[in-house]
Amino acid sequence: MLVSCQKISPVKRLVTELKKHHVIPRLLACKPTEVITVLYPCDIDIKPGVTIVINEVLHRPIIRYKADPEKFYTLMMVDLDVPPDNYSEWLIWMVGNIPGCDVALGQTIAVYDNRRALEGENVHRIVFLAFQQYLELDFDEVLIRVDEDGRRSNFSCHKFARKYALGNPIAANFYLVEWVFRWTPTFLSLEIE
Repeated sequence: MLVSCQKISPVKRLVTELKKHHVIPRLLACKPTEVITVLYPCDIDIKPGVTIVINEVLHRPIIRYKADPEKFYTLMMVDLDVPPDNYSEWLIWMVGNIPGCDVALGQTIAVYDNRRALEGENVHRIVFLAFQQYLELDFDEVLIRVDEDGRRSNFSCHKFARKYALGNPIAANFYLVEWVFRWTPTFLSLEIE
């Protein structure tokens, strides 16, 4: 007699991890319906709730999510654990007007910057959110460049989504980042600036 294990739905696993790590209800009021695929260099595939060391996630990842190629999307990447405010987020990366899921063709609103100094706890929750736009938007935001911490701190996903009528995110993913540099293949290949 063959016995097979029932596969757990990726979305169900995501929601379980989001609740376990208090991303729901801290950031998300509604459950996402899809999982964002996040792939960092050296084939680091982000599974919901996995712990990664900071030096593995210094470079921008490849992002994929289920999308209609005829519609536009906004992607946000935030850190929930930068002090002192537990009611806002630290903006790491944001791209709007993404045609389908081709992030490279979208409008960068905040350049990817995951190199800030260690603040607060040793482990931070890093969350990716994808929103479907109703139409192509005319963002009136000024580009946030690398090392521009002032406009990254005290960011609010809810306020930004409300300002541009983005609604609730359609997809999400997250990981825990440990603020310890370790000797890894990615770390060894980094160029010291």
